[in-house]
Amino acid sequence: MDDILAGLGALAPTVLVGLVFWLVMFVILRADKHERRAFSKIEAEERAKLVAAQDAPAAAQAPRS
Repeated sequence: MDDILAGLGALAPTVLVGLVFWLVMFVILRADKHERRAFSKIEAEERAKLVAAQDAPAAAQAPRS
């Protein structure tokens, strides 16, 4: 029984460090995913504003019948 506990005691630090590493990587990748989603949304809004700004002068100059 002491051999099993000694073996588990020897593996415990490795397992704990692995779990901490996994948690840190999970949080980093999740934050990156959310940041990319927010950036894409902002970029789409800015592109829509640019297209609207380019279309506005053309619509204002169009002759009216």
